[in-house]
Amino acid sequence: MRRALITWTIGFALLIAAFFATVGILDATIYSAHGFVSSYFDALNRHDATTARELSGVRAPDQTASNLLTDDALGTIAGIRLVHDSSDSAGVHTVTYSYHLGKTQEMTDFSVRQTSAFLGLFPRWTFVKSPLATVSVSVLHDPDFRVNGTNVTTTAKHDAAASFVVFAPGLYTFDHKSEYLVATAVDVPVTDPGSVTPVQVDVEANATFVKEVTDQLDKYFEQCATQKVLLPTACPFGKSFVNRVVSTPSWTVKTDPRISIVPDQDSGTWLVPNSTGKAHLKVRVQSLFDGSVSTFDRDVPFQISYSISIGSNNHLTITSLY
Repeated sequence: MRRALITWTIGFALLIAAFFATVGILDATIYSAHGFVSSYFDALNRHDATTARELSGVRAPDQTASNLLTDDALGTIAGIRLVHDSSDSAGVHTVTYSYHLGKTQEMTDFSVRQTSAFLGLFPRWTFVKSPLATVSVSVLHDPDFRVNGTNVTTTAKHDAAASFVVFAPGLYTFDHKSEYLVATAVDVPVTDPGSVTPVQVDVEANATFVKEVTDQLDKYFEQCATQKVLLPTACPFGKSFVNRVVSTPSWTVKTDPRISIVPDQDSGTWLVPNSTGKAHLKVRVQSLFDGSVSTFDRDVPFQISYSISIGSNNHLTITSLY
């Protein structure tokens, strides 16, 4: 009986020792200050924005759009490694992690402190400084842009910057891609909590836009050329004479204007700047002075300039500026 009691006592003591050893291991890893920060990194890497936002101390600044605190807007973080975890006399831990954003190695310090302990054994932590940052985005010539493939619309005034809160660290790719517009992708690494990073997205007309406008204008010029009058209605070319016209005018388009598309001063409006084309007119003309009849068979230069707006369903409205 005594031997059994001793055996049970030793077994219980070993169990208690194992329990506290396990608690110690958990407190030094999962429930440590760096374990808390590691859980934040893990949420970002899993594209789990909800979990990352729910961690204690993750606070978004006031009056800053939170459109980018979503799963789809998160980028990829690789090679995450703890560098050090140290604390000051007030119990505030500075936890440093290194990682890769794309091909670049970066490093970030996080400030965390203990708030309580679960069951008196497992510490709970909070970020002293929120790990969120801000990107100040200026979108030129259009209100729409993308971040890591996520569509965003700025409400800022023409070409002004709008602020969006993002998770730090993260690699954010800003661009624009739509039916008629494009912006070259800009990779923006955000590494420091609380930082403000300026970003500019320069939206331009793409090749499809130029081709569509060129095709529409070419058809329009050809239709103008079918009018058997000296001054085709609502058309950019025409010719008047002091002498009498004695045959039906015949127009052909000799050289189409070269079409380019540039941004207008107003966001969302585009311009075809001044360009010169040539129409060819053939018509017989009688002189009022001596009655002689000659044939006018020449090129007639003309200039064009247009304003273009992109409406719903990518409908183009082209308005002449002449």
